[in-house]
Amino acid sequence: MTQRNVLGGDLTPCSFDPMTGYYRTGCCESRGDDPGVHVVCTVMTDEFLAFSKAQGNDLSTPMPQYGFPGLNGGDQWCLCASRWQEAFEAGVAPKVLLAGTHMLALEFCNLADLQLHAID
Repeated sequence: MTQRNVLGGDLTPCSFDPMTGYYRTGCCESRGDDPGVHVVCTVMTDEFLAFSKAQGNDLSTPMPQYGFPGLNGGDQWCLCASRWQEAFEAGVAPKVLLAGTHMLALEFCNLADLQLHAID
């Protein structure tokens, strides 16, 4: 099954370093069993990482027991669509790679909002 991005094209990889995606394939793909809907390909910022930590989701602290290196500003990462929307509403949404963002994100986020934050 072909994975489609928010622009209707083939989904492109988001990041292999760090390895991202719910399935750790490097892509923000969806197979229907990801409860967090990690489908928005983003570029982390220090501002967003601080926001996420304040919301109870610390993405910057390494957790080696889970193979998680911790994220830094500039890292690309498949983010939960609802978290991106929450950050957008708070004015701290990270940048987005539209080609790497799965079309499922459109159930949580407006395409025009994603496009305002696009780097591709």
